[in-house]
Amino acid sequence: MSKDIVLAFSGGLDTSFCVPYLKERGWAVHTVFADTGGVDAEERAFIENRAKELGVASHVTVDGGPAIWSGFVKPFVWAGEGYQGQYPLLVSDRYLIVEAALKRAAELGTKAIAHGCTGMGNDQVRFDLTVKSLGDYQIVAPIREIQKEHTQTRAYEQAFLEERGFGVRAKQQAYTINENLLGLTMSGGEIDKWQAPGEGAVGWCKPRAEWPSKPLRVKIGFVNGEAVTLDGEKLAGHTMLARLNGLFAPYGVGRGVYTGDTTIGLKGRIIYEAPGLISLLTAHRALEEAVLSKQQNRFKPEVARKWVEIVYEGFFHDPLKTDLEAFLASSQSTVNGEVTLETQGGVVNAVAVESKHILNAKGATYAQSADWGVEEAEGFIKLFGMSSTLWAEVNR
Repeated sequence: MSKDIVLAFSGGLDTSFCVPYLKERGWAVHTVFADTGGVDAEERAFIENRAKELGVASHVTVDGGPAIWSGFVKPFVWAGEGYQGQYPLLVSDRYLIVEAALKRAAELGTKAIAHGCTGMGNDQVRFDLTVKSLGDYQIVAPIREIQKEHTQTRAYEQAFLEERGFGVRAKQQAYTINENLLGLTMSGGEIDKWQAPGEGAVGWCKPRAEWPSKPLRVKIGFVNGEAVTLDGEKLAGHTMLARLNGLFAPYGVGRGVYTGDTTIGLKGRIIYEAPGLISLLTAHRALEEAVLSKQQNRFKPEVARKWVEIVYEGFFHDPLKTDLEAFLASSQSTVNGEVTLETQGGVVNAVAVESKHILNAKGATYAQSADWGVEEAEGFIKLFGMSSTLWAEVNR
């Protein structure tokens, strides 16, 4: 008699391999695709048909857009920092995928969960720690299991599927591609070898030769640090992010090649594309810089970096994350207003900021005019620099 197991499923090479692998070991496989954006209707249909083709016991698709906005995007934009100053945590939908899989497991009355993470990457940590934080489950990781015997796992997976009559899409043979509402990541091939990305390493962002000739301008409105309007239209967060992706990707905004220190200690190199998220971060930072105090702007990045690190490393349900988010939420009470973004291609800039909370002195403008006198300026400089000038006098 087969046992029920829930598999977080994307239709890619790894999770496709997991289905027959688990079935041959006596499991009744129930797949869950958490649609966190990044796929169109055609791709969504492909994933559902792929699950049926592979012979799953059941398949469900869950809309993860609202959850990924409230659970990740909002606090991430509040934080305003990428991992190691660059990477915008584009695979943080994994935490919400796990929650969708666990919900399905509860419906089926099983405590067995499977995923297609490798033993070399960060996702296994994110999946396993989230599962362990949310209950007592049996975790099955087929890709980790075959790595004990096969060094070229992707080649083995492809041969395994083809021997059983299941095809493998061409793009899955060259690169590992992850797409969701947050953006796109790509690894494998020459990317893993620290070589220049090949012609096939293309995602959402258009190359320079295809950028539109007319600059793009949009205005984003924020309330308590959360983006709520786009060009005056009130939108649900996940809808706004999807629209920003569509607006800025043709201009090549948000694409980068990144090498980072992974959770398990290896160096990881990827191409990432996050046109909407990078645009949101740019607008939010411009507004924050204008309305937060000097001390807030100095200290907040320290909290943000810690929040980003623990989310990157899999501690999505650690109590410290909740503590840090309480600070971040408190810092957003005056982050209200509108920011105009502009791009001519490649980069996006905040060109105008409107807010009643801008810390603008009525009688003074930096480097232009002041409502204090020469004596006050000289006295400030003398006291402000006293320690340094005193050292110089004593040690000349």
